[in-house]
Amino acid sequence: MFEAVDGLVDEHARLEVRLAEPGLHADPSLAKRLNQRYAELSSVLRAYRDWQQLVEDIGAAKELAAEDPSFAEEAAELAGRQEAAEERLRHLLVPRDATDSKDAILEIKSGEGGEESALFAGDLLRMYSRYAEQRGWRTEVLDATESDLGGYKSVTVAVKAKGTSEPGEAPYALLKFEGGVHRVQRVPVTESQGRVHTSAAGVLVMPEAEPVDVTVDEKELRIDVFRSSGPGGQSVNTTDSAVRITHLPTGLVVSCQNEKSQLQNKEQALRILRSRLLQAAQDAAQAEASDARRSQVRTVDRSERIRTYNYPENRISDHRTGYKSYNLDQVLNGDLAPVIASCVAADLTARLEAIES
Repeated sequence: MFEAVDGLVDEHARLEVRLAEPGLHADPSLAKRLNQRYAELSSVLRAYRDWQQLVEDIGAAKELAAEDPSFAEEAAELAGRQEAAEERLRHLLVPRDATDSKDAILEIKSGEGGEESALFAGDLLRMYSRYAEQRGWRTEVLDATESDLGGYKSVTVAVKAKGTSEPGEAPYALLKFEGGVHRVQRVPVTESQGRVHTSAAGVLVMPEAEPVDVTVDEKELRIDVFRSSGPGGQSVNTTDSAVRITHLPTGLVVSCQNEKSQLQNKEQALRILRSRLLQAAQDAAQAEASDARRSQVRTVDRSERIRTYNYPENRISDHRTGYKSYNLDQVLNGDLAPVIASCVAADLTARLEAIES
């Protein structure tokens, strides 16, 4: 596998030259993509050089051990470090999804359970917002439809990294595993008998598409405007500021009413539409590539239950990876990293097995 590093060294050198060109930053989108690729390659080359250095140090220690036995112990210690460095390098060389370096857009929708499901959708939004805050990411609510009790029938939020992320650390690379049905078991606020109910909310995760990623022809759009509404369906605006965009070729429909300006709602709706189109294109490409590796974690149908949040036992269970812990209160407060790490590890293992088989 390490033979591939030679080609990456050449690509890294070419990118370094290109990033130094004065005119490059006239195109911010291109500059961002090249910087992301440069950061990804830099991580690989650092890991490769660390591994090479350890190989050389082990060789030297073994030679010296022939004259001084104390160096044999150092060689053994270096061998342990070399094994860890080799494993990290193997992980970095595993092919990643092309969209892993992108920011993410999450859509959270209430499902079975009525008002209780809407309240749980609000809890999920809070969980992701806290997790993003811990990672130094920025969140922006693009559109939201609230329920009567303060939950969300539907909410769409953008999650953006500050600067260039390390490989595998961008919002979409981590949050893509959150797509699916999230089930909650707890006593609803509307339950007077204290009985535990089960309800669910759905999460859809998409890579945020830039205009350069997806071309949207205005002639292929039907744009309708209407008055935005609040909980219970009451009108909260006296002007037609809400926007509904229908992409005629695919039938995709996106509505936005969060902003007071019709123009702002249109821009937000286009932003969501581009991301949905990018996700659809990605899904179609994966479906057509019959020989492409699709891991157990990634191929879970979005309609399937992926996780259960059990309040009485303070337990969270991920049904794809077998992860289970009894710190649900902390997870809902943003401590989501170990749960996502179990999905990342399962996905990485499947990718490595596909390469080596």
